Amino acid sequence: MASQAQQAMLDKLKTQTGFIAALDQSGGSTPKALRLYGIEESEYSSDEEMFNLVHEMRTRIITSTPFSGERVLGAILFENTLDREIEGMSTAHFLWQKKRVIPFLKVDKGLAEESNGVQIMKSIPGLDALLAKAVAQDVFGTKMRSVVKLANHQGIKDVVAQQFEVGKQILAAGLVPIIEPEVDIHSPQKAEAEALLKLEILTQLNLLSEGEEVMLKLTLPTEANFYKELVDHPRVLKVVALSGGYSRDDANAKLTENQGMIASFSRALTEGVSAQQSQEEFEATLDKAIEGIYQASKA
Repeated sequence: MASQAQQAMLDKLKTQTGFIAALDQSGGSTPKALRLYGIEESEYSSDEEMFNLVHEMRTRIITSTPFSGERVLGAILFENTLDREIEGMSTAHFLWQKKRVIPFLKVDKGLAEESNGVQIMKSIPGLDALLAKAVAQDVFGTKMRSVVKLANHQGIKDVVAQQFEVGKQILAAGLVPIIEPEVDIHSPQKAEAEALLKLEILTQLNLLSEGEEVMLKLTLPTEANFYKELVDHPRVLKVVALSGGYSRDDANAKLTENQGMIASFSRALTEGVSAQQSQEEFEATLDKAIEGIYQASKA
């Protein structure tokens, strides 16, 4: 039975226009996120210091005036952020109770080595305990990422089967999984890989039971509206798009061509903001970014 908070989040997701902010860079990608924010690796000397700095960056974004539930539907966090506080509240509670932004949690532990043209997820030990922790903090859903590099049918089948298998474990815990089989934007077989991916996702969606709803996070497709069948599928709550290395302008332009898809951008969201900016400059830059992504998600 969904809690009152979860029901309110579900209603918001189904009825409101907006996008999902991906603030879930984890251990491996944090140095790059900090560097883009204007903090060099020479400025910290341990993981703890690095995570403190990135939490300061995220706190600055989340507490800023432009970042609110009016245009931002949700935010994806990683576990370290879930364990931290903003203004004396757990980050997830702050997001929902103060900002009306739906909290999601990244649950994967990174990617396995490439095989059959794809990278499936590493196993996720302790997932049930992590999901229980998320539920206790009123987190609405989760996110986990795999990567498709080539149009290898077996590889893509493996990626999607693994995503849905873990997705069912997440559904059983009372959370909504965001299933993310990213297609590498530099793949020489991008369009072919997307065709196989759509086929495998539809197969898995059709095996879900009544009441089992998932979200999908997909690379912006080569052909506009290619994922329309997924957007319209009764087992899909939302299809969100990753920026995947496209600049924000390119990602927004491509998103505008895909009806029913909304953004879930990470680097494209924070492009242009920096630690060195005054609060006024920082908020103006962020406001412009949020507005552009919001308009593209609305299109």
